Amino acid sequence: MRGIPGRLLGAAALTAVLLDLPFPLAGPLPVWRTVFAWFALVPLIWGLLRLPTDAPGHRRRWYLGWSLLGGWLAGALWFGLNCYWVYNTMHLYGGMNEPMAVLCLVAFSIYLGFWFGAFALALVMVRQGTRGTRFVWVWLAAVPFLWVAMEFALARVPGFPWDLLGYSQVDNGLLMRLAPWTGVYGISFVVAGVNGLLAAGLVLERSRGRFSVRGYCGLLGILGALVGLAGLFMKTPQLAAEATAVLVQPNLNVVSDDVWVGTEWDRRMTQFQGLVQHSCKDAIAGMPETNAPMATFPCGVGGPDLKLIVWPESPAPFREPDPKFRDSMAAVAKTAPVIVGNIGMEDDAATHETHIYNSASVFATDGHVVGRYDKMHLVPFGEYVPHRELFFFIRQIATSLTDMSVGTERKVFRIGASGGDAHRYGVFICYESVFGDEVRQFARLGAEVLVNISDDGWYGDTSAPWQHLNMARMRAIENRRWILRDTNNGVTASIDPYGTVRQSIPRHEVDALAARFGYGTEMTFYTEHGDWLAMVCAILSLGMVGWAARALLYR
Repeated sequence: MRGIPGRLLGAAALTAVLLDLPFPLAGPLPVWRTVFAWFALVPLIWGLLRLPTDAPGHRRRWYLGWSLLGGWLAGALWFGLNCYWVYNTMHLYGGMNEPMAVLCLVAFSIYLGFWFGAFALALVMVRQGTRGTRFVWVWLAAVPFLWVAMEFALARVPGFPWDLLGYSQVDNGLLMRLAPWTGVYGISFVVAGVNGLLAAGLVLERSRGRFSVRGYCGLLGILGALVGLAGLFMKTPQLAAEATAVLVQPNLNVVSDDVWVGTEWDRRMTQFQGLVQHSCKDAIAGMPETNAPMATFPCGVGGPDLKLIVWPESPAPFREPDPKFRDSMAAVAKTAPVIVGNIGMEDDAATHETHIYNSASVFATDGHVVGRYDKMHLVPFGEYVPHRELFFFIRQIATSLTDMSVGTERKVFRIGASGGDAHRYGVFICYESVFGDEVRQFARLGAEVLVNISDDGWYGDTSAPWQHLNMARMRAIENRRWILRDTNNGVTASIDPYGTVRQSIPRHEVDALAARFGYGTEMTFYTEHGDWLAMVCAILSLGMVGWAARALLYR
């Protein structure tokens, strides 16, 4: 009994390290590292399932407490490793001093790590409540259901579904076939299930007869991992592109480039026009920093194939009511319709307050505003301070950050370039890309192309821009839509409906990408029904935990 806490906590720490490896660390994810996802959870599950199931009541509660602590530790360590960029963002760009930035990362990790603890506690409860060989299948089946339920809770309660387990397999040509049906949660389900089988192969007692549940579990786990890994060698279809969009990457400083005084405005607008006109050049045939070759792509700039010009979310001083902003965008839109990240403003006649939005405005070729989309899922501590009164001690943020207003409607814009047919575009902004159930709404409303504008300059040279990119790629796969991803400083790219980055430009450069893309009208099962699998897992998990709690209560 004395060695149980140390063994469990050591296993939890090992899981945190292994689980960090199949995600980007400081650059693009090498595909070979995705192998770690298939056994990263094994140490934690092994440690949890090694807890005795035949202890008396007081001892059983003691084990349940340790299971919660062990899972919580794994989660806190993993969030600290995976999201270390929170420190950089808060210190370098949020104005926090170093100790406060460290404290912010620690508090962030401990809060989100709790949900791993909830998974661990639930698994041990089910294990203890189903004691006996004939019930082995119950807690074995519980692993993927409980894991997906935990990920679903992360998305819905704290609202931070960052780097869910399924994202580790975004380059897996086999598993990605699940995404249009189940979303990212289906891939998480499979990978977590394989981890559970492998752990069972280590935990279960050996059988004396020919039939060995332990052996079968281990064998199935290994076969499942091998089949899954084989998907890394499967090539995805290459869909033909039929149109061009110019994605401008202004590479503005997120701290100091928010005021353009005097002639600076004219200089920037001249630069904007020049980037559009001279975007026909070789681009990276893949992701930056992956040794992908430079290649020549068909370019429709200056002709009817140019359907769109995009300016990303950025610190540029673009305010919707500003006549100078409107006139400048109207001038650019003479070449092609423009989607531009800007600050939207509305006066509330009832309260006499001005509502400020993080927005994307659409300008037609005749200069008029087609419409505006206001961001609906804001970034906590970036665009608003939740429970501001409780965070008075973070004065650098609580006193300097003005809360933005939340958008109220997802919109799809019908846009047509001069001499071309009109098509429907859905625009989502930055952090919204991590919420699959929200992004799918644009496709469900008829968007034939998805446009993601983002300012990843807040992350610096950390893992976050690459993690963010992979989550956007998953949105393309789930909805079978091209995504035009335009960022302030990278990664600016064209992503096809199978999640492949077809074109990109180097990060941290003032540049523009003549991005080739196509249109899609397919409604995938996921587009139509959203997070149905995650909801099923959540309901069944609650049922299993309730059943186990009742069994333990009357034991």
